[in-house]
Amino acid sequence: MAILDNLAKAAKGFFVESDGEAPAAAAPRVAVPPATPTPQLAGLPPGATQPEQRHLDHIAQLLAGDGKDFGAFTKMVKSLAASGLSGPLLYQTAFNAFAAVTGTDLPTLLTSAEALARKLADDRARIQERHREKMGETVPLQGKPGALAQLRNQEAQLQADVAALTRQLAEKSQQLTDTQQQLHQEAAKAQAALASYELAHAAAVAELQAHQKAVAEWLNG
Repeated sequence: MAILDNLAKAAKGFFVESDGEAPAAAAPRVAVPPATPTPQLAGLPPGATQPEQRHLDHIAQLLAGDGKDFGAFTKMVKSLAASGLSGPLLYQTAFNAFAAVTGTDLPTLLTSAEALARKLADDRARIQERHREKMGETVPLQGKPGALAQLRNQEAQLQADVAALTRQLAEKSQQLTDTQQQLHQEAAKAQAALASYELAHAAAVAELQAHQKAVAEWLNG
């Protein structure tokens, strides 16, 4: 039957690959739909829809095992999915083939899956903690802060300096306004005093001249 031939080819390709030898012609991979939908990630920059290759390599290395764990089983599932199997038949066939070769029973396989889930969770927590250190949100337990954290600290210091200078500028501006008002008032007083003096002086000069003229005319004969 064609499906048995495809099944045999898929299983052969999987086990040859697990031994470290590349198959002569790799069968097309068919992705198995995840049991739960992938959660939407918030805070991603625009256009960030595909992970970088270095992150894919990191996750692949993280999930690499001894060929008898749940990671190897998922590879078997993907290989058999390429032969046209799906649903319960796909997983039952994959488990039977996997167990026949590795001797792994179902409880051990499920325990391996939980271990991989914990490894992924622990790695994500570690990466997020490093990210927080880079962003300057937390202080590293050892070593100096990263470049991003140092720049954030410098930014915060400069913002504080600018705020202090702004306050000083506001204070100096108010002092300038007050001084200008005082200057205007004092200048007005000085002008008023000068005007008053000029009036008094003019009156005195006029009076003196009048008396002087009277003396010259009436007493000097």
